[in-house]
Amino acid sequence: MAAGKEIRGKIKSVENTKKITKAMEMVAASKMRKAQERMRHARPYADKVRNVAANLGKANPEYTHPFMKMNDAKTAGFIVVTTDKGLCGGMNTNVLRLVTTKLREQQAAGLESHAVAIGNKGLGFLNRIGAKVVSHVTQLGDTPHLDKLIGPVKVLLDAYAEGKVSAVYLSYTKFINTMRQEPVLEQLLPLTADNFKSDEGQPGWDYIYEPDAQTVIDELLLRYVEALVYQAVAENMASEQSARMVAMKAATDNAGNVIAELKLVYNKTRQAAITKELSEIVAGAAAV
Repeated sequence: MAAGKEIRGKIKSVENTKKITKAMEMVAASKMRKAQERMRHARPYADKVRNVAANLGKANPEYTHPFMKMNDAKTAGFIVVTTDKGLCGGMNTNVLRLVTTKLREQQAAGLESHAVAIGNKGLGFLNRIGAKVVSHVTQLGDTPHLDKLIGPVKVLLDAYAEGKVSAVYLSYTKFINTMRQEPVLEQLLPLTADNFKSDEGQPGWDYIYEPDAQTVIDELLLRYVEALVYQAVAENMASEQSARMVAMKAATDNAGNVIAELKLVYNKTRQAAITKELSEIVAGAAAV
């Protein structure tokens, strides 16, 4: 029964794996609800700052912020938002595939690429393909903090304001629902009218600036970009937990199927061994 013992060992191993994947599924489900709440709470602020930025941009056309100017630099910037941990299906693969396609387009156009990696998976991928990573942040935990994100992202924002970068792109995974997450690659800078979402049907707003228009618009557009980056990280974290819960549930179900198949093979092997022993006993008795 050496074969039977080996099959029993495989069954035990798969059962242990099933316990782990089931526990990870339950943990991801718990974290998913908190991440979704955090993401939904951040959305109203991001939407409102978009509206204010759009109205300010139209109300004071005599001052143009550096973020709204086009640069002729030969370098493009990428902010790549991924997860710190794996086991979340093809979520990171999908967003990194979008980034790879865009990087190849930039390379074909004769542009260099600088990247800011948010998340361990994106950092490892960018290093493997030889992309220039100017800054990164990892180990954000389950709760994103804006103060940890500002420093790395500011490297690209300052480079764009100085005219060293022609455009800045933001890539992340957008949360649609528990079963669906979409990879997104959007242009963060330069800011154009398409980037802003103003209140439809509302009359144009006029503002009194204190201390002056330049100071107010400079601060507002900086907060606007920071809000977009924070919202992207919050969306990515909600997508991560949802994708991990679905992936671990699929792994648990597959482990159950493998256990059932192994038990069937074990029972067949055991029955064949019993039948063989009975045949030998009967043959021996007949010979006597």
